[in-house]
Amino acid sequence: MKNKSGFTLIEILVVATIMVLLTAVGVISYSVFLKQSRDVRRKADLGQISAALEIYRSNNDTYPTTGLSQLTAPTVYIQTVPTDPKNPTYTYYYTATASDYTLGAYLENGVTTCVAAQCGGNCNYCLGPYGQK
Repeated sequence: MKNKSGFTLIEILVVATIMVLLTAVGVISYSVFLKQSRDVRRKADLGQISAALEIYRSNNDTYPTTGLSQLTAPTVYIQTVPTDPKNPTYTYYYTATASDYTLGAYLENGVTTCVAAQCGGNCNYCLGPYGQK
């Protein structure tokens, strides 16, 4: 009786297919995890800006109407205004009146929580002085 050593072509194809499937599942899961983590960071950034806006309002009886740069100078309410974690050149949307403001960001999960007109259609998550808008 002859003893054969080695693998057949079918066995190699089955193993290769399983490895490709496991790799694909891993890459997709990692991609979803990255999107979720960036969305959490965006929400946390808006929360920090919101807290700085409330401190600004308690000191000045109004929200800054000319932009978020008023939060960093001349009095520092926030060290630096955060930017988007995926695209640092993108700044979060901000508009305000003396008694109300809207902060907006684009979340990658695609859930829309704000009216498109609130931020010119460039965001899908909006925050105001009383929470989500």
